[in-house]
Amino acid sequence: MTDAHGLTQLGARVSVPASPEDARLERVPNPHPGKVYAIRFTCPEFTSLCPITGQPDFAHIVIDYCPREWIVESKSLKLFLFSFRNHGAFHEDCTLLIADRLMALLDPLWLRIGGYWYPRGGIPIDVFWQSGPPPEHLFLPPQGVAPYRGRG
Repeated sequence: MTDAHGLTQLGARVSVPASPEDARLERVPNPHPGKVYAIRFTCPEFTSLCPITGQPDFAHIVIDYCPREWIVESKSLKLFLFSFRNHGAFHEDCTLLIADRLMALLDPLWLRIGGYWYPRGGIPIDVFWQSGPPPEHLFLPPQGVAPYRGRG
């Protein structure tokens, strides 16, 4: 069943997708096209699996973007992020896969992602990417995740 925007997950009982490939990211029209503003999503309890050992990896993911015509529907984003819980991939791959899927779905004016990964073997691996310089006059607060000293 879909709604007027073609959404299939919002307002429906939906299971967590088995993998990021199975997850369906959905979008809705930007209610303020032409305005330069930032949207932030923070996932402080992101989990995935080490592709070698199968042990869980944990991260604090921060996504900032400046929309053009589309914004991501938040329930579909949550389900997409949850789908990594049984997905085996390195930190770099998980972080950039999220960015790639959002870029393909939204074609935003600008996007950045910070993957603040908790240590494995005593070393935190933080992964950062952005599509280019942020738009002029965009209010963009720092991502606010402390360098590792217990991350909190």
